[in-house]
Amino acid sequence: MRIVYCVVFLVLFVSCNTTNKQEEVKSKEIKEAQKIFPKLVADRYNVAFLVMNGTFNTELTAPYDIFQHTIFRKGIKAMNVFTVADTDKAITTFEGMRILPDYNYLKDSLPKIDILVVPSAEHHLDTDLENRKMIEFVQKVSKKAEFVTSHCDGAFVLAKAGVLEGRVSTTFPSDIDKMKATFPTLDIRKNVLFVHDGKYITSAGGAKSFEAALYLCEYLYGKDIAESLAGGLVINWELDKVPHLIVKK
Repeated sequence: MRIVYCVVFLVLFVSCNTTNKQEEVKSKEIKEAQKIFPKLVADRYNVAFLVMNGTFNTELTAPYDIFQHTIFRKGIKAMNVFTVADTDKAITTFEGMRILPDYNYLKDSLPKIDILVVPSAEHHLDTDLENRKMIEFVQKVSKKAEFVTSHCDGAFVLAKAGVLEGRVSTTFPSDIDKMKATFPTLDIRKNVLFVHDGKYITSAGGAKSFEAALYLCEYLYGKDIAESLAGGLVINWELDKVPHLIVKK
């Protein structure tokens, strides 16, 4: 009889232990599956950065740094910055940085986007332009956003979305002829670091992405704030010395 009791106890012990482990695993999986969204402060501009595999670091981090630092300036409508992608998985930039997107625009409920930033990515001249869902996302956001900006070859995405029709724009210097050939109806300018036409600001990209971002801040907040933001990143900011074009209509 004692042997029977021992066997029953052992079976119950193993069963309970297995059940507890299964519950722990399930709890862990649920916890990992719960997505943590960024905390967006009210009464700020919501600035979305469109990222994907192959995004170039500088075109992403330069404007991200400038815009994020607005939260440290008093008396202005600062910016909430966050990333959006078509996946919940980490994307890998061209230089190898892994970034976990804040929002998946294919399935998450997105906040209102006031400013859309399209950094350049490795395949913006070819396969990315065939991403119908991404192009539709850009089209949709562009209709209501206050500003839409691109850096380097991000302009190709805006052009593919059709939002640059009737606008003046620019892109990475060595890709201007390619963009003109791909989108022959567009007015694409050389010898400028950025162009501002309506709600659209397109820049040459690279380190000059800082200048385009600083220009938008000067446009929104004034010269003093822009100079303060530039100084915090040890950048000499003088708009008059930056080759640019502001289209007035």
